[in-house]
Amino acid sequence: MKKKYNHILFDLDGTLTDSAEGVTRSVQHALKQYNIDATLEELRSFIGPPLHHSFIEVYGFSPVEAHRAVEYYRDYYRDTGIYENKVYPDIPELLDNLYRNGKKIYLATSKPTIFAEKILSYFNLDHYFTTIAGSNLDGTRVEKREVIAQVLEENDGLKAKEATMIGDRKHDIIGARAWNIDAIGVTYGYGSLQELQEAGSTMIAASVPELQILLLN
Repeated sequence: MKKKYNHILFDLDGTLTDSAEGVTRSVQHALKQYNIDATLEELRSFIGPPLHHSFIEVYGFSPVEAHRAVEYYRDYYRDTGIYENKVYPDIPELLDNLYRNGKKIYLATSKPTIFAEKILSYFNLDHYFTTIAGSNLDGTRVEKREVIAQVLEENDGLKAKEATMIGDRKHDIIGARAWNIDAIGVTYGYGSLQELQEAGSTMIAASVPELQILLLN
């Protein structure tokens, strides 16, 4: 018997929106401050994980350098990169159907909350969400398990056994598992099927219509 989810947590980048252009151009801008050239395609791994970690893991930056690189990233992102973004087809319809069917919808992203709120408002999706939780601008609460913890803290009636986390990268799956929450991996985003399976996804959806079937049928 398929499980019924009443509380649905969504990742943002690679799950609700295709933010590849804005994120990679912002990373490219940051790297140029260190005289590092990289193509946008080479920077796709930065989409999803905490930026600070990616600068350290991919380019060997020190924690101090990574912190500064994130600031350079935001110099471009806050006014330009944030709008180099688009909602995936069928996402507005999915959110509307979930909302009309009485589901509680939450956002759990490693992106700073202030940017996440701005993006959802820009695309007129913010009214579907009970809580919009993200990281802090000072570099805290960037791990997905910490963001999910914030959602749980703000919503006393949210029971883990009735919830699922939806995301396109392993960090979404691992973060949900830390709280015994089921996780649905989506392969239309930036993570691979192998990555999502190895992280322990409860189920996999290859498209938004397929995701809707898992959540509503």
